[in-house]
Amino acid sequence: MTARDNVTDMDAATAADPRSERYRQAERVLWGHYGLEPTERFIDLDSPRVRLRVVEIGSGEPVLFVPGTAGTGPYWGALVRELKGFRCLMLDRPGWGLSSPVDYAKYEYGTVVAEVLRGALDALGLERAHVAGASIGGVWPLRLAAAHPSRVGRIVLLGGGPLVPEILPPAFVRLLASPLGAIIVRLPQRPGMVRSILRQGGHGASLDAGRIPDVFVDWRVALGRDTDSMRNERDMVRALVSGRAFRPALTFDDAELAAIGHPTLMVYGTADQVGTVDIWRRAMGALPRGELHLVDGAGHLPWLDEPIQVGSRVSDFLSG
Repeated sequence: MTARDNVTDMDAATAADPRSERYRQAERVLWGHYGLEPTERFIDLDSPRVRLRVVEIGSGEPVLFVPGTAGTGPYWGALVRELKGFRCLMLDRPGWGLSSPVDYAKYEYGTVVAEVLRGALDALGLERAHVAGASIGGVWPLRLAAAHPSRVGRIVLLGGGPLVPEILPPAFVRLLASPLGAIIVRLPQRPGMVRSILRQGGHGASLDAGRIPDVFVDWRVALGRDTDSMRNERDMVRALVSGRAFRPALTFDDAELAAIGHPTLMVYGTADQVGTVDIWRRAMGALPRGELHLVDGAGHLPWLDEPIQVGSRVSDFLSG
């Protein structure tokens, strides 16, 4: 695995094409809203062959962040602003933001995501790091911990995800995997569509109260309009969905969870439509050192609704 000596200020970064520059501008505005000034780095992995962008803020113990759908660096801004004393390394998942895609149809999903994260740690010069994942990104730290336990410190899972067989693909995910999905991912993104998606994810109250700012919506529009993220996500979804269920390589059975001995915290908002409190209590109970923290009224991305509460709980947990 190799890392390019390519660390830059976001404001100084130059784009390869006008679309990516428009996207970068939307990112800069959102980072500015949170009062954060990140640097970025591109790293190249050999197996699988992929170029990844990592955005960095802070110093201290390293924490690698893996986003869910519609997530890149500033998606985490409200949370990482609350995490003092940590080196926050926010990965653009393959195919998202400014990272190149991986053809997931060629690989067993659990194996390849563990190898991507292991390669990222190698390229970043990190023997070990805490790892946080949101939504489908929660699969990644658990797979890394199962395959390479010495590389992971503590694990944070934010929001429900396709971690256990009880979780079925939402209707939109099944639609995305269907032939109609090819049309959907080419539709122009609009602010109203993004707000509707956020409301469906349980964030309506925060939108109405202004806790999710307009610049967050503008950034999400730019992500869909000026990158190929959604087209790449459809390719991944088609490799993961079989009929009305996720393929087994994505989810964990009880024996697999029981074998992961790392301290693991799940932060789950009670308005999250992915799973239920009972499902996540059972899943965290299957982990030898799992614990569940509930955020009353929060949605699928709980730090957007309650950044101070979630940031404090995550910070305390990572500090051990």
